[in-house]
Amino acid sequence: MNRPNAEPASRVDMPVIGMHCAACAVRIEGALNTAPGVSRAAVNFATGRATVEYDPSTTAPRDLREVVRGTGYDAVLPSPDDRHSGGVSDAEQAARDADFARTRFRFLVASALTVPLAVLAMGGHLIPSLAPTLNFPGRAWVELVLCTPVLFWAGWEFFSGAWAAARHRAADMNTLVGIGTFSAYAYSVVATVLPEWVSVGGAIEHAGHAPGATAAVYYEVAAVIVVLILLGRLLEARARTRTGGAIRALIGLAPKTARVERGGVETDMPIGEVAVGDVIRVRPGEKVPVDGKVLDGASAVDESMLTGEPLPVSKSPGDSVIGATVNTTGSFRMTATKVGADTVLQQIVRMVQEAQGSKAPIQKLADAVAGYFVPAVLCLAVLTFVVWFDLAPPESRLTFALLTFVSVLIIACPCALGLATPTAVMVGTGRGAQAGILIKGGEPLEAAGRLTTIVLDKTGTVTEGKPAVTDVTPVGVTENDLLRLAASAEQGSEHPLGRAVIVAAQARGLSIPQPENFEAIAGHGLSAKVEGQTVLVGNARLLTSRQVSFDTAAAERAASAGRTTLLVAVDGKYAGLIAVSDPVKPTSKAAVQRLRSMGLEVVLLTGDNRGTAEAVAREVGIDRVVADVLPEGKVAEVRKLQAGGQVVAMVGDGINDAPALAAADLGVAMGTGTDVAIEAADITLVKGDLSGVASAVELSRATMRTIRQNLFFAFVYNVVGIPVAAGLLYPLTGWLLSPILASAAMALSSVSVVANALRLGRFDLKRGG
Repeated sequence: MNRPNAEPASRVDMPVIGMHCAACAVRIEGALNTAPGVSRAAVNFATGRATVEYDPSTTAPRDLREVVRGTGYDAVLPSPDDRHSGGVSDAEQAARDADFARTRFRFLVASALTVPLAVLAMGGHLIPSLAPTLNFPGRAWVELVLCTPVLFWAGWEFFSGAWAAARHRAADMNTLVGIGTFSAYAYSVVATVLPEWVSVGGAIEHAGHAPGATAAVYYEVAAVIVVLILLGRLLEARARTRTGGAIRALIGLAPKTARVERGGVETDMPIGEVAVGDVIRVRPGEKVPVDGKVLDGASAVDESMLTGEPLPVSKSPGDSVIGATVNTTGSFRMTATKVGADTVLQQIVRMVQEAQGSKAPIQKLADAVAGYFVPAVLCLAVLTFVVWFDLAPPESRLTFALLTFVSVLIIACPCALGLATPTAVMVGTGRGAQAGILIKGGEPLEAAGRLTTIVLDKTGTVTEGKPAVTDVTPVGVTENDLLRLAASAEQGSEHPLGRAVIVAAQARGLSIPQPENFEAIAGHGLSAKVEGQTVLVGNARLLTSRQVSFDTAAAERAASAGRTTLLVAVDGKYAGLIAVSDPVKPTSKAAVQRLRSMGLEVVLLTGDNRGTAEAVAREVGIDRVVADVLPEGKVAEVRKLQAGGQVVAMVGDGINDAPALAAADLGVAMGTGTDVAIEAADITLVKGDLSGVASAVELSRATMRTIRQNLFFAFVYNVVGIPVAAGLLYPLTGWLLSPILASAAMALSSVSVVANALRLGRFDLKRGG
């Protein structure tokens, strides 16, 4: 319940250290969601981050960190400088590096102890001639000495993690590994210290049971399992670092310093100290440090990092420049308008991070399974032990039951299941960001793959959105007066057609007075006071609604030629029309053909008149046109398609497109459009190129295909692996899965899932593969 004076919700992204499986993430997420003041928490296993929305009047990030610590893990709090580094702090990187270094050191020491242990245990079976030498009195005691530090030092995190989970009445991967390895170790200790307590027979051939020994010992099983799982974690961590390559590449684009003018002196200072309003000099070859506007000077700026376009863009006084783009030849001075987290680059980084930290709906299945999977495996392992203890020959039943019990626990670790979806989402959204396709999360990514219909706005989406005035037809006034009055009224408008009128007036050298009482009339046009006169500029519906008669024939002639007409009335009288032509983008026709070749229906939906809309549709190859619609009409058309069973994407760039973008199953905004449209959209195309829609759909399909492959592999691995580990094939083939092979298979499954997801990083967005 909202309190009248409640503070707005805050958000924190905390890197979590120590997670090793999906069940870990589920437990931490559950603890955070039940913490006081938390409205929503999500923990992503692949990114290793917890995203928490909370009430700052009730709790704080340090309290949330203690909640994470209470579950047996740790979290890194963001520092104030993170806003300049895209949220990847030095503290986080240092913590992850230290964790990786500790794991590597434990792995190396454990390997050094396990190799001689494995030789003692298995050498006689691999090379029979060595059996007499290796089977010396007291060998089991030597194995005990070698195994103990491996298990209780190198593998201590398994036991501490299992205990932390048990304290919260939960179970995870550490529980499975801890119980499995300790069972093998404890049995072996009993067999070493009190061999008469353990029945020995030859029913199961095992490396640890050498000819003539009094009892089989399984020290090498416990030690090798620890070593293989640590190796798997190292390989998995190394592979997973590559999934965040897009974020690191974006962050790496940011310059570190800026040359700022203060007090008449130019000084190089860290980028974090630049403030809005600072005057900055950008010399040839330097990166633009922050977002801003050119004050004086001129140059060409390489914006390929943002738009993908290879040709530099000319910049002159008044033009906007974007941080991290590269100045080529000229020199200019600029004033900073956005710094820190507000720059375009940092907004892109934040959007990609949020997308990579989100969950696709398909992941709900994996999360639900992970929550129940480990307890189910524990029950299944106990059942396996009981069954084989009852059915196996009496002389070997304890050995048989122990081996199958440990194998089931180890092979069932749900690491692959937890990595299947988030790694693919990370790589997929990162690949899109590299190509200027900003996907806001896993849900839009999944929705894009299910689309059946693409609805396109016309102006600024299919067309350039930079129309030019072609005809001025005055009635009762001069051409210049008509153009001057219309340009003045249009100064308060964000519409590209209005900008074309202003540019045309400026080109004629006309003075353009400031309007008063400006009012944008959605779907119709605008009204404004200019020099005491009420000026209306818009379509036929606007003039009709104000009872102003006009020359319909002239408007129809302009529309049939594919031009948009702006009808102008002054003080309630028709003053003429201005015809504007908005050229189609060079890539639009090919993009529409590509969408149709993918089996998608393409619809042109516009507030413009039908004649103009149909002319544009014919040029680009669109069959279905819906014209003369208001913003609410666009929403109604989207919902009509949805009611007919279509999965709809709306593509637009203006304020009047925002309601339809929000209503569609997927909203796609042109990055060249308004902030309102971009906020309402699920996907933003930075380049403003319609071909990005097709690329986004193909990337989504490829990502979902990868997720399904990963989930299939993870499920099949467990469906096949668990019965084999339980000894299901033993009565038929005499073959029993060794716990050592089970641990190797478990580690391999996690690495293979990550490797499969990494293939998306090479996805060709132009060819769709």
